[in-house]
Amino acid sequence: MALHFTKQEFQQRLESAQRLIQKRDFAALLLFAPESHYYISGYDTFGFAMFQCMVVPATGNPHLLTRAPDLRQAQQTSTLNDDEIHIWRDREGVEPVSDLEVLLLELGISSGQLGIEQQTAGLNAWYGAQINQQLGKRFSLVEATDLVRTLRRVKSPAEIEYCRHAATLSDQALDAGTAVTRGGAFEGDILAAMQGAVFAGGGDYAGNEFIIGSGEGALLCRYFSGRRTLDTNDQLTLEWSGAWRRYHAAMMRTLLVGKVAEKQKEMHQAVVEALLACEAAIKPGAPMGDVYAAHAKVFDERGLQHARLNACGYGMGAVYNPIWVEFPMFYEGNPLPMQAGNVFFLHMILLDSTTGLAMCWGHSVLVTETGVERLSRHPQDLIAL
Repeated sequence: MALHFTKQEFQQRLESAQRLIQKRDFAALLLFAPESHYYISGYDTFGFAMFQCMVVPATGNPHLLTRAPDLRQAQQTSTLNDDEIHIWRDREGVEPVSDLEVLLLELGISSGQLGIEQQTAGLNAWYGAQINQQLGKRFSLVEATDLVRTLRRVKSPAEIEYCRHAATLSDQALDAGTAVTRGGAFEGDILAAMQGAVFAGGGDYAGNEFIIGSGEGALLCRYFSGRRTLDTNDQLTLEWSGAWRRYHAAMMRTLLVGKVAEKQKEMHQAVVEALLACEAAIKPGAPMGDVYAAHAKVFDERGLQHARLNACGYGMGAVYNPIWVEFPMFYEGNPLPMQAGNVFFLHMILLDSTTGLAMCWGHSVLVTETGVERLSRHPQDLIAL
């Protein structure tokens, strides 16, 4: 079995979830988020692209409804027993929601409230509508995406070690990418070096594509198709994450090639100052909005309000496609208190369309009992090549 945690830890997670299920008076919780499947049982697959659901009853073991290609995946990567894995069969006119209803009845769950994860790529609108129409006749369906998500925010000691390992892979990726970045370098070679470093270190694909953009593309903080060759004088924005056992610790840098503009030196000073201010604002019990406010204050006082964004980071953890973001985010007024054991990615992003210049900087941190632990070993010096 390819379990990345002890069975005891999985049992503790299940019991914590079931205490919340019982507290909310749910007969069961329907899990569609792949992160939740992984957290509760270790089940690790991209099969969530098709219909699959994990049923967690108020008492007893979880049951999984999935397709045949994921039968052995569940057997080898999860704590589920064979009689807890149920297959819906591909055929014309198949209605897996009907199979889900049959499974619930077989488990003795025939009425009452069902919690359901809806804010996830693991449940599309098509199947969501079918669930509401079919199961809604028998059950009261209650949105409960936050139930397991809340448990996942505070990392166990084993999870923290995985995040640290992911950060090490991120550091190695930056070393590899920097080593091949120069005027005349091809973006494809830079990406290959960075992703290769993660794979060579035993890591996984990240939850979304590595972001790379040079020239005008350095002002885009999204992956886009197409590759260019760097000019003699250029700027290169990179956002990437090492992934270890699905756990992430993202980083972000804008590298400068050739002549460095004084304006970009000033922008670099600003992003580092903002990053340090955010780290100082991270304290257990403090609201996440304090971190955003610290970031905005630095940029606004430097006259860079027009170039900053409306968020400056978010949670990190074991996350699946299409993005590695683990909510919540650092945005204005977010009242959610930070807790020891949270892992966050802090990104200080300046995209100045008036000058055509970018400066983006960030790394992942762990919230401790006394403040913050930076997970990256890299310094904050300007990277000029």
